[in-house]
Amino acid sequence: MRRVLSRLTEDYLLVALLLLLPLLLWLEPTAPLALVALIDWQTVCALAGLMLLSRALEDSGYLARFAAWLLALCHSERGLAALLLLFAALLAAVVTNDVALFILIPITLSIGRLTGVAVGRLIIFLALAVNAGSALTPIGNPQNLVLWQASGYSFWQFTLMMAPLALSLLLLILLLSRWAFAKTKLTVAVPHQNSADKPKLFGWSLAGYPLFILAMEYQLAPYAALAVLAAYLLLKRSVVKGIDWLLLLVFSLMFIDLGLLAQLPLMQQLAIKLMALPAGSYTGAALLSQLISNVPAAIFLQHFTDDWRALSWGVSVGGFGLAIGSLANLIALRLSKQPDLWREFHYWSLPVLAGSLLLGWLLL
Repeated sequence: MRRVLSRLTEDYLLVALLLLLPLLLWLEPTAPLALVALIDWQTVCALAGLMLLSRALEDSGYLARFAAWLLALCHSERGLAALLLLFAALLAAVVTNDVALFILIPITLSIGRLTGVAVGRLIIFLALAVNAGSALTPIGNPQNLVLWQASGYSFWQFTLMMAPLALSLLLLILLLSRWAFAKTKLTVAVPHQNSADKPKLFGWSLAGYPLFILAMEYQLAPYAALAVLAAYLLLKRSVVKGIDWLLLLVFSLMFIDLGLLAQLPLMQQLAIKLMALPAGSYTGAALLSQLISNVPAAIFLQHFTDDWRALSWGVSVGGFGLAIGSLANLIALRLSKQPDLWREFHYWSLPVLAGSLLLGWLLL
């Protein structure tokens, strides 16, 4: 019990969300069942299933194998960063930004163990890269999916609309990475031990990824997550024990707190004022994302404009800046297992927000 309480008090975001909830309930009284309904259970269950699968892949030892193979292709820290960031952006455009992080961050952590390189900054840039890459397609992130359905555009119409911004954002991040990462030569400090690998665990888990993503597409994430949980409880209980279950509580509280916040009359007035700013839909969406995250901002602001390009670009840019701007940022920071990474994240992400806003304005 003492260990749980200690963990709770060390999780500042969780504590902030818990403290904010009574204030929001006082401003917007809501029945318990209505609070539960604010949680996007599809997303929470999808996160649970992906956490289990990615943890199992990491425990299998084969991600460390892949990391060692990747290191053989890269001779410097800067080259490794460029390769990972490009791969992350492309992967995010196909399988969503969250899934891309669940695949790549365990690999990045393995690279850190093999080389002794501090991977915190690399994880920060992975979060920035998946936010940029996922902006390209309607299925790259949840806010694009919402706005694609609302706009009535075809898949390729939406992708062509987003392409100038997504490619510009990725170029900006790649250029910044050249300054952030040195040409330091990479050396493998800890050789990978093949004898400890678990091929069956790797095979089951790897096969589970496309099946789970398919279940997500058909809105069956809760059932698929239960099946994955049951499988690991029976076959490899250590995978279940190694999960950061508090992350699911954090996301559930975020949905409740942000849902209550969006219902306040003050937010309705704020939306009208944001729409009155220069390039209103674009600027307003980017700024509101810093307050309530880009997915709720997209859902909220779609009722105030029919400028789909400006709105879609705004919530994509809004994923940078404050960590709360995108759920992918929070996932990356939690999976990094480095609580002191929050400050450095904002050291890089806030300038990216400023540069992205300017790029968007120029392109619009």
